[in-house]
Amino acid sequence: MVTVAGNAPSFVLSTRLDLNSAEAIKKATLHATAHGAYEVRIDGQPVSERVLAPGWTAFDSRLQVQAYDVTEFVRQGCRLEALIGNGWWRSRLGFTAMDIDYASHIGFIAELEIVYASGAVQFVATDASWTAETSQVGENSIYHGQVIDKSLSGKPLTTCIVEFDRSTLVAQVKPPVLRHEVVHPISITVPDDKRFIIDFGQNLVGWVRLRARGSAGGRIVVRHAEVLEGDALAVRPLRSARATDTFVLSGEDDLFEPTFTFHGFRYAEVTGHPGPLSAENVEAVVVHSQMRRTGHFECSNPLINRLVENSVWGQKGNFLDLPTDCPQRDERMGWTGDLAVYASSAAFQFDVADVLHGWLLDLKVELQEAGYVPFVVPNLFKFASKAALKNYAHILGPTAIWADAAAWVPEALWWAYGDAARLAEHYPAVVGHLESVLPRVSDTGLWDKGFQFGDWLDPTAPPDKPLASKSDPGVIATACLYRTLSFAALAAEQLGKPDDARRWRHIAARTRTAFQQHYLQPDGRLRSDAQAVYALAIHFGLLDPEQSRAAAARLAELVRESGYHVSTGFAGTPYVTWALSTHGFVEEAYRLVLQTDNPSWLYAVKMGATTIWERWDSLLPDGTVNPGEMTSFNHYALGAVVDWLYKAVAGIRPAQPGYQRIHLQPTPGPGLDWARATLETRHGQVTCGWRRNDADIVIECTVPQGAEADLHTWHGEVLVLGPGSYEIRKPC
Repeated sequence: MVTVAGNAPSFVLSTRLDLNSAEAIKKATLHATAHGAYEVRIDGQPVSERVLAPGWTAFDSRLQVQAYDVTEFVRQGCRLEALIGNGWWRSRLGFTAMDIDYASHIGFIAELEIVYASGAVQFVATDASWTAETSQVGENSIYHGQVIDKSLSGKPLTTCIVEFDRSTLVAQVKPPVLRHEVVHPISITVPDDKRFIIDFGQNLVGWVRLRARGSAGGRIVVRHAEVLEGDALAVRPLRSARATDTFVLSGEDDLFEPTFTFHGFRYAEVTGHPGPLSAENVEAVVVHSQMRRTGHFECSNPLINRLVENSVWGQKGNFLDLPTDCPQRDERMGWTGDLAVYASSAAFQFDVADVLHGWLLDLKVELQEAGYVPFVVPNLFKFASKAALKNYAHILGPTAIWADAAAWVPEALWWAYGDAARLAEHYPAVVGHLESVLPRVSDTGLWDKGFQFGDWLDPTAPPDKPLASKSDPGVIATACLYRTLSFAALAAEQLGKPDDARRWRHIAARTRTAFQQHYLQPDGRLRSDAQAVYALAIHFGLLDPEQSRAAAARLAELVRESGYHVSTGFAGTPYVTWALSTHGFVEEAYRLVLQTDNPSWLYAVKMGATTIWERWDSLLPDGTVNPGEMTSFNHYALGAVVDWLYKAVAGIRPAQPGYQRIHLQPTPGPGLDWARATLETRHGQVTCGWRRNDADIVIECTVPQGAEADLHTWHGEVLVLGPGSYEIRKPC
């Protein structure tokens, strides 16, 4: 791997091609990767629209290699150059002063394969003959931003070769990170003679692209934030992340685009701009992994529609090469718990088969190394110093929901896409996770020992104590263990592993019995008597039918007692409406979702949110930011309720993995006049929805060619539908 002496923040490597033959080139393919981030050009033309390559994987085990078709660019004497920056490899990652780099150097390795018309092949690889020079990119960091100095010209640097473990090289699996759209300002205000405040109208992830002309050496500084407090950026939620880009003018017309960083923001503050700032000269570039939009939902309530769009924007912003918790502060890591509860929603809204498959491959190698599923994948904690981990060492180990991502994410992918080969690749991690948990189960059969996040961010918990949930963490953990065991048994059956399936079913039955014996009280209530424990026990199937009906009735009672306010955190939020509506408490589920006072899903919408917040009250009613140290305005986990909107309200569910057979079950309820959803499955587009008439409700649905659907009505009927479009009227 080629690097330069002195650990420059960025540099350009280049060579000129000396072709072996004058004959026509049939195919030219560039294979490349980096310790850092890179952008390749041939004669000044980018070979790809990809940004932030090679992305972020478990670099010590898996470094993805990208392949580019460069046939149209290659000619005798053309200049091949690569701009190298820090990327995730050397950006001082982590929180609480972890400041983790994978190594102190950055470098680039590539091989150009040229196939001539005769079949002859020429290879051009990075070696000591490549030259290096400084670039116009100065300091660059995922958290802190990027400096671009257009006044600089390149100066020679000394190259050197760094040896590395080539066994870590793997073919590209995850889709590329790309620019997807441009958002223009909705306003530019001038609070004083030094600052321009730009409102892009949407909390997004990417960067500001700016055109300017001014005196050579002039500096423009762009700072980013998700919300304002008064006329100033609210930067406290960023913690140590500076989220600041600096642009140095050349004296000519300059275009600045900081592609070695990214920010989560709606607002940008610009200082040092030469003269007035025109909306025509500034725009926000939206960046995320390539994902095809597959699912849509709309209904008669515009606030619900905005909630769904907030979920979509949250997913776009946090699926930037890997699924992160948030995209703005000094974190942006692959927290497993966030994705565990959101994966089903994610797989409805976008085709996430490849991006999550790639992430699960990292989860598998990190599990093998740690002996359990880490809180974050890639696992930064293993690189942190003892001093940085002093407040966390006692909690490291498998935890419910977070570690259950090893099973719940493959479960979501299995039902969404039905890919048996990939299920087989993911199954060893399911097993590895369970093998790490079972020794921690008590003699009672309960998972009630060790640290648990529990119902993280229960809204009744104080801002500085997110663990202070109403729900007993042992109830939460044992319920989650049962769900994972159940999926492990199903997966083993699908993969032709009958002995495994019998083992997991046996342990699941033992866990279910222990749950009922120890957590189900004689009066039918569950220990801690909180919304989350009922939601999980009901939805995960831990109770017998009569017990489940009684638990649902108690859950509905708790919802009514709360004034139809959310009383769940990460654990219960995705499942509370499911637990209600599937047991006949449709009104309670609808009123819970349609609530607009805090805490509720629509409180944030009423407060102007354009993404999902980390806390129910990340922004307080007076417009100030929640006083807790940890708050984000783009954190998709609590948006997992959209799964219920898609699959219960509109009614599109898989009856078999990959929607090979479709389960349609729309659920009309009070407060909506109509609702409908569409989903692009592997078998074609499915639609389902309903609308109220004076005397009845009309169900409208479409079944794609080659598929069959079972339509379940609220009257208990099941209609078998072949391909085609249907309009069916049913009494209210």
